[in-house]
Amino acid sequence: MQVRYSFLLGAALTTPVVAADLNVKVEIPRLTVAEYHRPYVAFWIEDANQGFVKNLAVWYDIKMKNKEGEKWLKDMRQWWRKSGRELTMPVDGVSGATRAPGEHTLSFNGAKTGLDKLPAGEYQLVVEAAREVGGRELIRVPFQWPAKSAQTAEAQGEHELGKISLQLKP
Repeated sequence: MQVRYSFLLGAALTTPVVAADLNVKVEIPRLTVAEYHRPYVAFWIEDANQGFVKNLAVWYDIKMKNKEGEKWLKDMRQWWRKSGRELTMPVDGVSGATRAPGEHTLSFNGAKTGLDKLPAGEYQLVVEAAREVGGRELIRVPFQWPAKSAQTAEAQGEHELGKISLQLKP
């Protein structure tokens, strides 16, 4: 833990600075289907009452002509209702292209992403996937913030998502 010292009228005040990192590994399974499309996937944080807190990433077809890929974002129904419909896509630092089957890692620095401003408490990482001519899946991974020590939490998807791993580092 870092300690920042501030001097006000000769008195020293100490304030802890929390700059934890949040890392996510997500597996997109290889499906044997006649018509395969890469899934759209949204990652966000909710509080203990499932209230929206922060978008982390949204993967969709950003290269379609006339922003045609954006019209399918609403297929990620929970994300769309909680936050997506209020966004103007693409969102810098959040939007990205769809990913091929395999394991993918996302890293979020607490200080750079504003996570360090979250009040201490219980949260959930929410991952939702939707695939054209496919299904939908939503997974929640609970965690405590800020991380006082290294934490790992995992959840397993059933069809559109594989294993989701969350790692927090103080």
